[in-house]
Amino acid sequence: MTPKRKQKLFVILGLVSLTAIAVGLTLYALRANINLFFSPVQIAQGNAPMERTIRAGGMVKEGTVARDSETLNVEFVVTDYVDDLDVYFSGILPDLFREGQGVVVVGQLQADGRFRADEVLARHDENYMPPEVAEALKEAGYEPADYQAKAAEIGKRLDAQGVPEASDY
Repeated sequence: MTPKRKQKLFVILGLVSLTAIAVGLTLYALRANINLFFSPVQIAQGNAPMERTIRAGGMVKEGTVARDSETLNVEFVVTDYVDDLDVYFSGILPDLFREGQGVVVVGQLQADGRFRADEVLARHDENYMPPEVAEALKEAGYEPADYQAKAAEIGKRLDAQGVPEASDY
């Protein structure tokens, strides 16, 4: 092998090595920022990591919203009508948050099985089910349309009862 070819080979190997290192470091940095989605069924089965930021979603279970009158602490249950997930949140809830509505919570699953939410996202339509929840239900063998009908029924019943929304507090 001539010295010129040897030099080109070392330059190419060096560039390939630097590229591999750059890609590896980028993937390592992104790994910590990925928020994976889990449904209450998947969390109950133990598929969700503990004390790592994840997203969980479902419907706010009727009769489970408990607000602390002294602070902004709120506890509620998110359900996919198969399993339930206890959530606690400290902060101001979205105006569209209420029982029977679809929510996605971002936070960490604690060792005691409760979910500490850092962020709560809500939708206004009682027929809405987050796409991730619908997909997770399909994978678990359940049909999301059945749960959407149940959520619509709960929403109508709550409207008829005059249950206050989060914005009414």
